[in-house]
Amino acid sequence: MPTAPMSLDLLLLPTWLVPVEPAGVVLKDHAVGVRDGRIVFIGPRHAALKHTANETRELPDMLLCPGLINAHGHAAMTLFRGMADDLPLMTWLEQHIWPAEGKWVNEDFVRDGTDLAIAEQLKGGITCFSDMYFFPKVACDRVHESGIRAQVAIPILDFPIPGASSTDESLRQAVELFGDLKYHPRIKIAFGPHAPYTVSDDNLEKIRVVADELDASIHMHVHETAFEVNQAVEHSGERPLARLARLGLLGPRFQAVHMTQISDDDLTMLVESNTSVIHCPESNLKLASGFCPVERLWQAGVNVAVGTDGAASNNDLDLLGETRTAALLAKAVAGSATALDAHRALRMATLNGARALGLESDIGSIEIGKLADLVAFDLSGLAQQPVYDPVSQLIYATGRDCVQHLWVGGKQLVEDRRLTRLNEPHLVATAKAWGDRISGHTH
Repeated sequence: MPTAPMSLDLLLLPTWLVPVEPAGVVLKDHAVGVRDGRIVFIGPRHAALKHTANETRELPDMLLCPGLINAHGHAAMTLFRGMADDLPLMTWLEQHIWPAEGKWVNEDFVRDGTDLAIAEQLKGGITCFSDMYFFPKVACDRVHESGIRAQVAIPILDFPIPGASSTDESLRQAVELFGDLKYHPRIKIAFGPHAPYTVSDDNLEKIRVVADELDASIHMHVHETAFEVNQAVEHSGERPLARLARLGLLGPRFQAVHMTQISDDDLTMLVESNTSVIHCPESNLKLASGFCPVERLWQAGVNVAVGTDGAASNNDLDLLGETRTAALLAKAVAGSATALDAHRALRMATLNGARALGLESDIGSIEIGKLADLVAFDLSGLAQQPVYDPVSQLIYATGRDCVQHLWVGGKQLVEDRRLTRLNEPHLVATAKAWGDRISGHTH
């Protein structure tokens, strides 16, 4: 049956279309049609050209896929990028990062640092990111202004933090922001208890009750290092993940970040609770925190997403590079060259991320009815030739500088490698000024 011609807002005609769902598929000379911010057409090029479109974009030698999803980070920490490198996690945190945060973090810092992070992520092909940092309302404002999509996890600790004088105040802020932004088209609020060693049982129970009531996600650093796990066992006889299971926090809305230490019992708990794991390989490598056994998790049926962590411990927000590292590391850790192949790696950086954030019905794959969060990678360069498998080429031979265009909800935020809404020279100048102040070189 021939379908009646549609009127589209946008028609994209790439050389390769990688929908991610169904898995492992590459469509050649296919097109994507967008109307009202959603995908309404996927089909062969000749069929696509029968529809009328306000804008038609030829994307020769380009791979069009879902926008990348950075499932864990601390956006404003871009302003601490490279400040305290080559140190173990607790030394880095206690002697450098926490004191610097105490001294410098205010609403201006979060605004400027978040803007810098958003710009870097958009230019790197990221259409959605998860953030967990102080003054979350400021971060929400920046997300709103920029056009990107985000999950903003409200940080909750047992002690006062910048912008919240107590745990109860953090919780109150979280509930308020959740209510205010409930119908925001691009922002989702989650609860962000920092880590098992900074949040007590009582406070975790409070968070669980409120999150259950609101059907909200919980985003938390868990089993980041062997030291963390060993210390917990020494103090209480219980591994942190077992404690979270006992308190009823694990489940499909729980996002366990890092998980470098996984015992057989831990794996069973993750599988049975349907908890998502967010893997941050480069931060874990740089801080020598350990290796998340991604292939083992994947084969057991655990949803594994990928995140960059903050730029203070990575030191970039390059999710394409992160995904390559994840794929290579997974092979070494599993002792198998077939572990986390290129197609699954891309799925981890897209649909798995969407699923971890509870957004899989709207984003993460190119399917009819989903939001048009899309990125076009240019594979025409000499370093990408010849192209046998465009997805392998994307994961193993392509850098984020090959991001040519990017759309969030059908709105173009990167065009010909340039940001359409954000002022790049201004962002660079602002970041340099912060660097001068923090390092004490104020002019």
